[in-house]
Amino acid sequence: MRDLTVAVFRPDDERLADAVELIDSLGAQAVPDPMLAVEPTDATPRTDADYVILTSKTGVELARDADWEPGDATVCAIGASTADALRDAGYTVDVVPETYTSSGLVATLETEVDGARVEVARSDHGSSVLLEGLEAAGAYVHETVLYRLVRPEGSGESAERAAAGDLDAAAFTSSLTVEHFLEAADERGIREEAIAGLADAVVGTIGAPTRETAEDHGISVDVVPADADAEELLCAVVERAAPTYHD
Repeated sequence: MRDLTVAVFRPDDERLADAVELIDSLGAQAVPDPMLAVEPTDATPRTDADYVILTSKTGVELARDADWEPGDATVCAIGASTADALRDAGYTVDVVPETYTSSGLVATLETEVDGARVEVARSDHGSSVLLEGLEAAGAYVHETVLYRLVRPEGSGESAERAAAGDLDAAAFTSSLTVEHFLEAADERGIREEAIAGLADAVVGTIGAPTRETAEDHGISVDVVPADADAEELLCAVVERAAPTYHD
């Protein structure tokens, strides 16, 4: 019997390597198919804000490499992994929401940002929920795009395997990974077959927005972890897929 196959779409760096290692440790076989690549814009977060929000490890690393300093700003991380990256880079983290989502961070900050200048530093595909929620709370919000997210050339092995019925599970870590998966399937002329293949697999998404994107495109979602955390997502997907696979 072949191993349980799990598609993972992390960027082709230590995040993908860590995901593959985790899947292997859980007794499954990873199908690494990077659906995101980073193109830095060379922009840096503003230094005159009252609050600065970072939403990813990549954003933190780009800010650090540009020698950005937050000054007296309250530094906010959207989740635990971003907070860890900030601390590793030598920054003090002042705010991490209990729920690791844009809406969770808005809920944490909305009672204290009325009239404050809030800098949001992130990718070009950030959710509008964060900006709109903070503006509704009375904040003066500025967004700096630190990097663009593009689909790597040659990605799409997972779409081929899904179309062939050779994929047991898939873990989507952002709405963009869903969209890029489908773009790769389109390029190969197998979109409908790939979606049908995912219907026979266990599909996990990192949070509600990613689930909504998948479902809007006809992909049924089986697993959404309590926290928007990639490791938690992978563990939940493998746990859900394993009993079905071995039945």
